Amino acid sequence: MPMHFVAQGAGTPVLAVHGWTTDHRLMAGFMEPCFTRRAAARPDAPSYRRVYPDLPGMGQTEITERYRGSDDMLDALQGFVDHLIGDAPFLVIGESYGGYLARALACSRPGQVLGLALVCPIGKEARRSKRTLPPHTVIARDPGLMAGLPPADAASFGDLAVVQSPETFRRFREEIAPGLALADDEGLLRVARRYELSTAPESGAPFERPALIVTGRQDDNTGYADVYALLEHYPRATFAVLDRAGHNLQIEQPDLLDALMEEWLDRVEESAPS
Repeated sequence: MPMHFVAQGAGTPVLAVHGWTTDHRLMAGFMEPCFTRRAAARPDAPSYRRVYPDLPGMGQTEITERYRGSDDMLDALQGFVDHLIGDAPFLVIGESYGGYLARALACSRPGQVLGLALVCPIGKEARRSKRTLPPHTVIARDPGLMAGLPPADAASFGDLAVVQSPETFRRFREEIAPGLALADDEGLLRVARRYELSTAPESGAPFERPALIVTGRQDDNTGYADVYALLEHYPRATFAVLDRAGHNLQIEQPDLLDALMEEWLDRVEESAPS
């Protein structure tokens, strides 16, 4: 089944894999400003084609009865890469569940993936019930904002918000909420029953290309402690735990994430085969 996607720019492909029940807008929301600024500041630097698919059952990609677990989601993503990228070198960036699949892609294509970046990824424990998670904490409160939101918006935004502000709510409403509204809950429930991949992403040889792993200190969805356990598999990884950031780190600490992404791209370009 075809996967809906949006692409921007030209050059080395960058595959962006969003998280569970969201869609491509989450990834484009923080990646496009970063890549656009980089291209403007460094016109002679390598260029990138950013590819933003919607995973099955999310966004505008349908999900069928054949999807029964994360293995099927990974197969769909592998087929998407085969069709759109082929055997060309590419970068992969994954967020949350998308980071889980991105790690599996890097494991299966070590000679093709030039760099791996993970934002609020699932760590060593795929199942939420097994994860080490901090309590939900709001660092920056805005009672006036929350009181003025419709109850449904206040609930969905407030469920993960560590920073309550007009700007974080604006980005939640534009980049996250639309995907949540489109998610096929019934189809994804089938997948969730076999949420763990049959083969762990770190089961192969260490990934020796430049990597970036960014987690939120207050992330009560995927946490940060279980991610640390993955580090030995990624000897070229920068690992960051950002305070004042939950599972929506990309909208709560945008400047820090942008700086870390820039430095990761520098390392990828430095290490790329000539």
